[in-house]
Amino acid sequence: MNTDFDFENGSWTVAHRQLKEVFTGCTEWTEFSSTCEAHGFFAGAGSFEEHIFHSTGTRGVAFRLFDPAAGHWAIYWVSSRDGKLQPPVTGRFVDGVGLFEGDDEVDGRPIKVRFLWSEITDVAARWHQDFSNDGGETWETNWIMAFTRVGEKPV
Repeated sequence: MNTDFDFENGSWTVAHRQLKEVFTGCTEWTEFSSTCEAHGFFAGAGSFEEHIFHSTGTRGVAFRLFDPAAGHWAIYWVSSRDGKLQPPVTGRFVDGVGLFEGDDEVDGRPIKVRFLWSEITDVAARWHQDFSNDGGETWETNWIMAFTRVGEKPV
């Protein structure tokens, strides 16, 4: 049994900030919101998170599977906009912070992608996504999510 993602089980409101353009030096952010429902499965070795994005009516799903032999999680993302399952990022939690990395592409060019879960409490959590187009030498944060448990005040 793994309990790493148990903190997320339940209902959340999520404030999003997403960089308008990546790898261009852009400093303009788009802000939007979602509601999120999350629950575990496989006695904690799996986790499912579904977002409903209010501004577009689209949905996004993250699902995570723990590999006990490797000691890490694989996280997958898919959006209802295109229905394409993104390549997984893999990693683990150390001292309450989850770091997950993988390979992807932007505009046909290979990149590295990193997810970071931090600032986790009973009522809030923070997630952000970074991209690297130089093999992980430098990273650009391009998406930030501030989770607040439904019924709590935003942090």
